[in-house]
Parts: sequence; C-alpha cells; structure tokens
Amino acid sequence: MAEVIEQVKSHPINLTEGAITQLKRIMQEQNIPTDHGLRVGVKGGGCSGFSYVLGFDLKTDKDDEFEVDGLPVYIEKAHSLYLIGMEVDWVEGLNNRGFIFNNPNATDTCGCGTSFSA
Repeated sequence: MAEVIEQVKSHPINLTEGAITQLKRIMQEQNIPTDHGLRVGVKGGGCSGFSYVLGFDLKTDKDDEFEVDGLPVYIEKAHSLYLIGMEVDWVEGLNNRGFIFNNPNATDTCGCGTSFSA
C-alpha cells in the first residue's frame, strides 16, 4: 500500500508519449518560458459540472510538482482528488484532433470529453 501511495505522489497522472510530444512542441512554438510548467487542473463549469484545465503556468505554493519526461507538471493540491489516475493523451484523426482526458474518477462525462462530474 505504501508503494501505491508513493507512486500516486510522484506521478498522480499519466501523460502519454503523444501528449508529451505535442506539449513540448507547443512549448517550443509558443516560446513558453523555461520557468513555466504544465498545469493540469479542474474548474467549475462545463456541461457535466467540472472542466479540465491544461496550460502552461508558474508554480504556486498550492501546487504539487512532479516531472514527466523532463516536463515539470503542476497540480493544485485540492485538485488531486479529481485527477489521480487520469491519463492525458493526444489524438489526431479524421473526426478529432487534440488532447483527451481519460479520468477514472469521472462518474459522468459530456460528449466532447472536456467536462465531467465526480
């Protein structure tokens, strides 16, 4: 059990290889400063109650920090409850292109996949 708790603390979410590639490309193309990391979070709203937050930001005192493939990732401590075990992926297909969120904590999701309830 202690191993599982430590793993959750060190990597509460998973970023797929495709997501990491796209995030690093975006950082380079948009000249994101090197002191910024990837912020993953939630906010109230969306058709199912919560919406995901994904962007680049500075770390705050409220954040837990971990690293995935050299990319610093920040999650506000209060948001971890909704995000633990989530996977962020990048899809590129005929009908859909962008980041998708596979969240085992979501009890319901909307059709667009960017909002959920827990």
